[in-house]
Amino acid sequence: MDDDPIEATRRWLERAVIGLNLCPYAKAVHAKGQIRWVLSPARDARALLDELGAELQRLAAADPADVDTTLLVHPHVLADFDAYNDFLDVADAALEDLGLDGRLQIASFHPQYRFAGSPVDDVAHCTNRAPHPMLHLLREASIERAVAANPDAATIYERNIETLRRLGQAGWQALLQRP
Repeated sequence: MDDDPIEATRRWLERAVIGLNLCPYAKAVHAKGQIRWVLSPARDARALLDELGAELQRLAAADPADVDTTLLVHPHVLADFDAYNDFLDVADAALEDLGLDGRLQIASFHPQYRFAGSPVDDVAHCTNRAPHPMLHLLREASIERAVAANPDAATIYERNIETLRRLGQAGWQALLQRP
């Protein structure tokens, strides 16, 4: 992207995630200003891991009414999806090492995201494609409340795939590129 990574990610969140209702829980935290937006200066995986640890601790310590979730956007490191995917194991280990497993979790988004076993050109990959590599830090309690409030939570994934397949690759690109 040729613009600010945080603004590109915010635009993606508003147009795709909220606009297509890919995550029915995102709209409320966005509207309430409960998302912490972090642009990582990290240039290598070690620096990103250090920053991830600090952000996990920051989120765990924050009042959920102020910060319910964190989007850690890291455009300068892990641009290769396979390296990013490998880093997710390291990220989960850090979560455990900090004693935050069961309290927080990490969701993954990447410009080249792809699900194992799916064709490379499957538009369904776009459910987890963001403009820049990103780690989404979430509170387990918030997820539990959201799932309890939405009796159809288990069908979100399937509905998202249907939505993206109806939209198609051209529609997805048009959605992200409109002014």
